[in-house]
Amino acid sequence: MKKRVFTIFAIAALSLYTASAQKSIRLGYIDMEYILENVPEYQEASRQLENRVQEWKVEAEAKLREVEDMKTRLDNERALLTKELIEEREGEIAYMEQQAREYQQKRFGPNGDYMIQKKQLVRPIQDQVFTAVQQIAENRNLDFVFDRTADIGMIYADKQYDVSETVLRTIKRTANREQLETKDEIEELERAEDRTVEQDAEITKREELVEQRQSEREAYIEEKKRERDSLRAARQKEFEERRARILAERERKKDSILKAREKKNDTIN
Repeated sequence: MKKRVFTIFAIAALSLYTASAQKSIRLGYIDMEYILENVPEYQEASRQLENRVQEWKVEAEAKLREVEDMKTRLDNERALLTKELIEEREGEIAYMEQQAREYQQKRFGPNGDYMIQKKQLVRPIQDQVFTAVQQIAENRNLDFVFDRTADIGMIYADKQYDVSETVLRTIKRTANREQLETKDEIEELERAEDRTVEQDAEITKREELVEQRQSEREAYIEEKKRERDSLRAARQKEFEERRARILAERERKKDSILKAREKKNDTIN
């Protein structure tokens, strides 16, 4: 519905523009889904991704089953365990449950492997399509080309129809006028309105320099965050190794107790 409304709106807007400018505007459209369905390389890569997804689902389900099995065993053995052993087992279960949830997010979350690889799969074909559309539009003198299956809709437009900069300047000036309170502010706005696009571009360039410095600071903060994450991962690894040693020690003690009981039984007999 959203795509249809957008397309209708775009066509209506172009029709109005045509009527006012007395210039014929030429339109074209593509069907991206149809193109993808008929690209063998995409279909093969898509099948491979689907196979990988099935493997991820199996792994995720196995992790969840393991957690449920651990819970069941604990419930069955709870009456025979000490409070310390119960708390230890519950900690292990909580840890394994967290690992299972994190695995699901890693594979199927909004920023998970599936979404990333899906985008990577489509992007090369999209790049080829956009290049082809631009060439065809220029050869056939098309002003606009739409993708009938996309949310955005328009994938090509002749630059002569781009009024984004003018609209942006108008919005900013209107917003600024609504906030004016003093004579000096009004005079400053009038000077800004007298500036050319080139002058505004120079100011924008300076603002971008400030943003670049801000980005560098954010990059530094992100690097520090990665260092903290690395330290956290090292601690988690240490925890897992300690847990493995505890489990091994528990098994050793269990075996020792069983052997002692067997020896005692043999002595009695």
